[in-house]
Amino acid sequence: MQKILVANRGEIALRVMKSAREMGIKTVAVYSEADRNAPHVRYADEAVCIGPAASKDSYLRGDKIVEFAKQLQVDGIHPGYGFLSENAAFARLVEENGITFIGPTPDSIEVMGSKLAAKEAAKKFDIPMVPGSGGAISNVEEAKAIGEKTGYPILIKASAGGGGKGMRVVQSADELEEQMLRAQSEARSSFGDDSVFIEKYVGSPKHIEVQILGDNYGNIVYLFERECSVQRRHQKVVEEAPSSCLDEAKRKAIGEAAVKVGKSCAYIGAGTVEFLVDEQLNFYFLEMNTRLQVEHPVTEMITGVDLVKEQIKIARGEPLSFTQQDLQIRGHAVELRVYAEDPLNNFLPDIGRLEQYKKPEGPGVRVDDGYEEGMDIPIYYDPMLAKLVGYGKDRTEAIDRLLRAIHDYKIVGVKNTLQFGRFVLQHPDFVSGKFDTNFVGKNYQPELLKREDEHEMEIAALLAHYLIEQSDAKPQVTSAVTSQSGKSNWVKNRSSYRD
Repeated sequence: MQKILVANRGEIALRVMKSAREMGIKTVAVYSEADRNAPHVRYADEAVCIGPAASKDSYLRGDKIVEFAKQLQVDGIHPGYGFLSENAAFARLVEENGITFIGPTPDSIEVMGSKLAAKEAAKKFDIPMVPGSGGAISNVEEAKAIGEKTGYPILIKASAGGGGKGMRVVQSADELEEQMLRAQSEARSSFGDDSVFIEKYVGSPKHIEVQILGDNYGNIVYLFERECSVQRRHQKVVEEAPSSCLDEAKRKAIGEAAVKVGKSCAYIGAGTVEFLVDEQLNFYFLEMNTRLQVEHPVTEMITGVDLVKEQIKIARGEPLSFTQQDLQIRGHAVELRVYAEDPLNNFLPDIGRLEQYKKPEGPGVRVDDGYEEGMDIPIYYDPMLAKLVGYGKDRTEAIDRLLRAIHDYKIVGVKNTLQFGRFVLQHPDFVSGKFDTNFVGKNYQPELLKREDEHEMEIAALLAHYLIEQSDAKPQVTSAVTSQSGKSNWVKNRSSYRD
């Protein structure tokens, strides 16, 4: 494999290209008109514009991507995540044109792309399942019967869903019909498929996922788990590896269950098996993501395995170079997804120009991003600016390093989630590890960040007042103030606040 095309944009495109370059593989970037000057375009060995800004006219045009790949004599296509990464038709089109798809087979994508089909496949391997309908339902009477059997509350979910769309919690039979119709309508508009199913609603679950790798020779290993319970709108915002709630026996059990899910669809490449874990640490299969995950860096940090390189090696026919016994957990890693969103206004996406953009550095800090100072944040795509990771010898050090990185990260021009991330990392429930997927709803209120903003404004006012006073002061006074013994109160307050 001498040249690969990365069918994506931004930070994940850059991340894939960097690993490819280390392997001596040339890269091709694709870009929309909005991304003409993006870093991933400049980093690649070749680049081609595939259309206007809107995703449907550019990054989702699989036919155009394959056509350009053929023209540029590309050996493989890496889809990254999002866009076409879990599109079985695209993977099949790539293969039909004699190009290697750096990911699982189209059949695996199809099976695991449907939550119902995935559950059917996993059942054959005795994977624990949340009690529920076991298949698609279409009428309210059937749904009511299942609700009575499993007990309320229940969860209605879209079979083809993701990101919390087509999902409704139903507390009683009285509201079942209305919520079911809403779930079906949202599923139909979002995915073109109104199939829904029912599960028992687990009230205080943890969301734990397991990274797996499979080669073309039937070998599948698990690279331990990631804790992904801090979510807003059913989407992850803080992830860590390993989970602080699992002991070695439970870690082994959930890892081996993930491998069985992989075997159920003859999985090849990097994939993630997601589980719900209840308060008694019983785990239940949720779904499988047949691609690289946004949070894959925390797994790389604790295992020392470059997942992108492994994807490429597997795609070119190499067997896994390590066994399950070779894998060990070394240290701890925590990731914050830095979004251009306003945490004071229901996390609404923000757009604008990055007037100031300075990335943090130092021991144990990793930043995967695709933006630079002066760039505009477009409205057309996911608002994630970067993945910010703190790594340490243990969980405490990882959290401390991530907090330091948040402090050192300078973003001016768009609202962002750095301050929210600091709130999460310093919250007693997160620090203790005693949290679940209800963390944000239970603990976070915008007023808490507003109070911090007011405190920062007070400090800024003190600083401004101090500087105005000093501008009119005599030289000897200025000299005295800069001495160690003459530090003003505002400096002390500022230091205390930063700590």
